Amino acid sequence: MILALASPNTSTSVLSGLTNLTSSITTTDIISLIVAFVLGLLIGLLAKKLLSVALIIIAILIVLIAIGALSPTTVEHWLIILGQKVQSAEGDAQGFLKILPYNSIVFIIGFIIGLIKG
Repeated sequence: MILALASPNTSTSVLSGLTNLTSSITTTDIISLIVAFVLGLLIGLLAKKLLSVALIIIAILIVLIAIGALSPTTVEHWLIILGQKVQSAEGDAQGFLKILPYNSIVFIIGFIIGLIKG
């Protein structure tokens, strides 16, 4: 009823507005969403694998300390050296962090799926 009372140009502008709305999503937008999701999956998988490797290394160190093959002071010395290396690697990681779309919900969804399914 309202369209019948409006001018003929109004219905055309409504249809063109809907067409513009659907055509505003470009191929670049879709590709960027897919890339963010895949990056999230891969980084989630990497994080899960790194966590499992770290737990295995900790278990090995505990066993070696328990049987007396390593002294706790040796492990403490290694941890101090590792802490120094991590501080220098943190600067490099900041550069990579600027590249990642970690504030994208698609990246976060991919990251969580990578952690769970990895």
